[in-house]
Amino acid sequence: MSGYTSFKTGGMAKALITPDSLGELKDVLTGLSAKNSPYMVMGNGTNILVTDSGYPGAIVKIGKAFSGIEINGDEIIAGAGALLSSVASFAADAGLAGLEFCSGIPGSIGGAVYMNAGAYGGEMKDVVKRADIISKDGKREYTLDASEMKFAYRSSVLSNTGDIVTSVTLKLRKGDPFLIKEEVRRLTALRNEKQPVNLPSAGSFFKRPPGHFAGKLIEDAGLKGLSCGGAAVSELHAGFIINKGNATASDIIDLMHLIRHTVYDRFGIELLPEVKIIGDY
Repeated sequence: MSGYTSFKTGGMAKALITPDSLGELKDVLTGLSAKNSPYMVMGNGTNILVTDSGYPGAIVKIGKAFSGIEINGDEIIAGAGALLSSVASFAADAGLAGLEFCSGIPGSIGGAVYMNAGAYGGEMKDVVKRADIISKDGKREYTLDASEMKFAYRSSVLSNTGDIVTSVTLKLRKGDPFLIKEEVRRLTALRNEKQPVNLPSAGSFFKRPPGHFAGKLIEDAGLKGLSCGGAAVSELHAGFIINKGNATASDIIDLMHLIRHTVYDRFGIELLPEVKIIGDY
């Protein structure tokens, strides 16, 4: 799975399935569920880490077949496999404001809605109007309005049900394309200055504890630059664990444990991973 995740490391999955249509996705989910076969669904792989021992089931990847983007007035309808950056660029070109915050987030729309991704003061809950969803067993297709999504910090109702977004309707607002693109450029420059965008990572590794920032706690604990094997706490942003080039998943997990224990010992605050770890560890 190192070739399919932004950490660029991790073990094997038993199978990788990339459906070419909604019908194929439904058939795959129905078939796997009927056989009680272990499986998980992924998007662009920017928020997961597969352990070195691998995953003993199938990975169902929502990819290019679900990457369409359409515009309807001040709304954008995007397939779950569309990259956030692509949707944000599409919106900017169309003079639609509201997605500037996510222009540099490397994930897909489906994954972003699933976990209510956010950055620079914006979250997906601010722009989602409704989501088309398929149940994890492939037997039911349905739509949820934003009010039914139960968006919270890095979670949604889907975090509990495990159901899968297939497309999203985003409600944006008319704006000046030049000003929108200027804001995208500003946030992109800020991200490039403050974050290790040129090294493999999964973005912010830990959730933000109430009243605190994970990166600040890690830095104040003296852990900036700390390494475990090929994994390290970023010197640019202590909230990022990076792969220096030869990290194993175990290196990253060991470093995660060290960070969590140190921060808890120093400040009595428990850091919870935002990154989803797949497999036994």
